[in-house]
This record gives sequence, C-alpha cells and structure tokens, in this order.
Amino acid sequence: YFFLIAVLFCAACEKQDAPDTNKPAPSTDPDQYGIPFAGVPDRRDATIYQVNIRSFSNSGNFQGVIARLDSIKALGTNVIYLMPIYQLGQLHAFNSPYCIKDYMEVNPEFGTLEDLRTLIENAHNKEMAVILDWVGNHTSWDHVWMSNTSWYAKNSSGEMYSPNGWNDVVQLNFGNQEMRKAMIKAMKYWILTANCDGFRCDYSDGPPVDFWKQAIDTLRNVKTHKLLLLAEGTRSGNFSAGFDYNFGFRFYDQLKKVFGNNQVSALTFDNMNSVEYSGTTEGQMTVRYITNHDVNSSDGTPQSLLGGNQGAMAAFVIAAYMKGIPMIYTGQEVGTPYSITFPFTAKNIDWSLNPQITAEYKKVLAFRNNSEAIRRGTLTSHSTADICAFTKTSVTETVFVAVNTRNSTKLITLPVSVANSEWKDAYTGATVNTATDLSLEPYQYLVIRK
Repeated sequence: YFFLIAVLFCAACEKQDAPDTNKPAPSTDPDQYGIPFAGVPDRRDATIYQVNIRSFSNSGNFQGVIARLDSIKALGTNVIYLMPIYQLGQLHAFNSPYCIKDYMEVNPEFGTLEDLRTLIENAHNKEMAVILDWVGNHTSWDHVWMSNTSWYAKNSSGEMYSPNGWNDVVQLNFGNQEMRKAMIKAMKYWILTANCDGFRCDYSDGPPVDFWKQAIDTLRNVKTHKLLLLAEGTRSGNFSAGFDYNFGFRFYDQLKKVFGNNQVSALTFDNMNSVEYSGTTEGQMTVRYITNHDVNSSDGTPQSLLGGNQGAMAAFVIAAYMKGIPMIYTGQEVGTPYSITFPFTAKNIDWSLNPQITAEYKKVLAFRNNSEAIRRGTLTSHSTADICAFTKTSVTETVFVAVNTRNSTKLITLPVSVANSEWKDAYTGATVNTATDLSLEPYQYLVIRK
C-alpha cells in the first residue's frame, strides 16, 4: 500500500514538473511604461514636426524640447519626430546623431530615460504622438554588438565595411537572423519602455524589404499601441512591407527645380503624384517637405532654394495640400535664414524671428486640419507650366488651390468647375466670385472652398 502511494506520488510530481508545451515561452520584453497613447492620428491626418534636438534649444536636450511643446502644438502639428536619441559611438566617429553605439541606451547629451519619458508623456497630454528616428542599416564601429562579427556584412576580403562611404559606421548583415531578432527587440523596447508611437526609419531602402516586413509585423502585433511608421526611402516595397509612409525625396527635388533657377514646369508634380504613390494601399502616403536636417545642411535654406520667404511658403502649400503628409523641420516656422549644418552643434534657432511667417504656417495648417477634402479628398489637377492648380473633393466639400511657382505675375484659365461661380476664401471666409481667368502675383497662392 505504502509502495503504491509512493509510486503514485512520484508520478504526480513528475507530471507537475513536466513542461507544458502549450504555454508560450517566457517573454523577455520590458514591462509597459505608462499608458499607451490613444490619440495617435489616422495616417492620412498626420502633420509631422521634426525636432533636431541639438539645435532646437540653447540646452540642446530633452528639457529644451519639453519647454516648447506648446509652440509645436500651436502650429497645428500632431506628430513629433525626434532625431536619434541613442548613445553615440566614438570610434572613427564625427559626432553624428546617426552613429549609434547602443540601440537601448539614451544619449546622455540629451538627458535620461526619465527625461525622454517625460517629453513623450507631456506630448501625449497635448494630443501629439511621438516617433523616434531609427538607424537600422548600420551601427558605430564600437557598437555593443561588435563581438558578434557574423552580425556584420563582409566585403570580398572578409572585412567589415562602411556603406556608401559613411566611414563612421559599419554595415549590418541582414542575412543573420539573430541580428534581425535583436534589432526588432530593440525597436519594441522603446515602444514599451518609453511609450513612443512609432519610428522614422533612416535609410530604409538599405535593409531588405523582407526585414522590414518581419519587423513591422512584430511591432504591429503589440496590440496596445497604434503605431506610425515612416520609411526614409522611395521604393514601393516599403509600402508592401507595411510602412505608413515613404519619404518625398523626389517631390522635394522637383520643388527645387520648379521654384528655383531651372524653371521646370509645374506639371512635373502630377508625375510625382503617380510615381511616389506606386504600390500604396489603404491610405498609405508620402511625407513631403521643403526642408529637413539633411537638405538644410547640404543644400541650404528653403528661402535660398525656393524664392525667398514667399516662394518657400508657396512651395509648402503645395507640399501640404496637394497629395501628401506635411513635415516641418526645426526652425522652418520662423523662417530661419541660416542653415543648421552637420553635426548640428554650431548654432541654435532664434525663435523670435519672423512671427508673421509663424502665423502663416499656423493658418495653412489650421485649414488642412479642418478640411477633409484637403486631407483625404480626390485630387484633380488643373496645373499649367507656371501655376500648380488642383481641386480636392470630398463628399461635403470642394477646395480649389492655385499656386504661382514663378517670381513674376502669371495667368491661368480656370476649369469650368471653378470658373464664374461663388466660393469662400479658405482662410477668411470672405466671398470670392471667380471669373474665367485668374491672375496671380509672384509666388501668390489662392485657396477657396465650397
């Protein structure tokens, strides 16, 4: 009897101790910090503000950004994009924010993890989402992964190498599945640990499309978070991988040519609306801009490239209204007349400059935010070589936009759907009676609705 009891007891113990293969493996993800933000906008309704942390304030840190969150919000933006916040490499380095030593550590130059959390939490309280810049194609030469040499690509001599002549960084090997998993884990870390709302992925055309699909599928499986994912790339495969947005590199190039000395036809924007939207589905969009940290440093200010303050604003109206998600770069809204050059430490923004330009940005974005036709409507182009003109139509609203891209007065014959009828000025509400033709002064723009 006692022997039988002992046998049964041991069998029960063995059954209790045996692993349950139906249970999921223990998670190594961090606990969720704070409450996931419920106000992340629909991807069609975003207006993005790019923060260059170093030049944004005199302190050049997270606290400097926190101090101006109300100003960012007042512009009409609802998504903040922070340039890289991670610990930087030192070996072969040039102090670039894109030379990352540790994907899971905050750059102490900007503050602490708690400071970042405070920034994101305060932005959420003001109904703004926050996305982080992710540098996924390469790392610094002294990255914490360097002991895993198989995680890095090799050249024909079996040596690790820098991509595209960027000598401060080393190319990752996306054929290594362990590296991929570590990368995705690091991205997920910031969603849970800092409560961020997605990523702008630097040089996203570098890593293969199937990696981004693997990463995005995993991140979107975090069901407590709605994410916005921006590819700094042009390939249509980024859309099939699951990104919400591609970067409007080509549209920006055409803006420079149309508004600049080349005098390229404004009809080129119609072609960009076809090319840049190849492969999009379900509201995927292109992010369009008249400046950002790269081109501001390398090309010059919008004013120097696009025809002064008036030309720059006219170009922004096209970028914001025609077919895209608008992005504003640090200092753009005050018409900063000097470039913030790499590595962005030499000069900070003077926020007291040009309040009239700030007011105009607020006006342009306020209408976009309040117009379903502009954000989501059907585009019909009426452009000429000199004037970018189009209607945007939704169920309840039609908006007509005409922008003179030249530094001289130009005339356009209005389409039948717009001519000889009564409209309202989009900004003042005043009645506008159209004729057969419309004359626009240098860089003038007209926005009317009904």
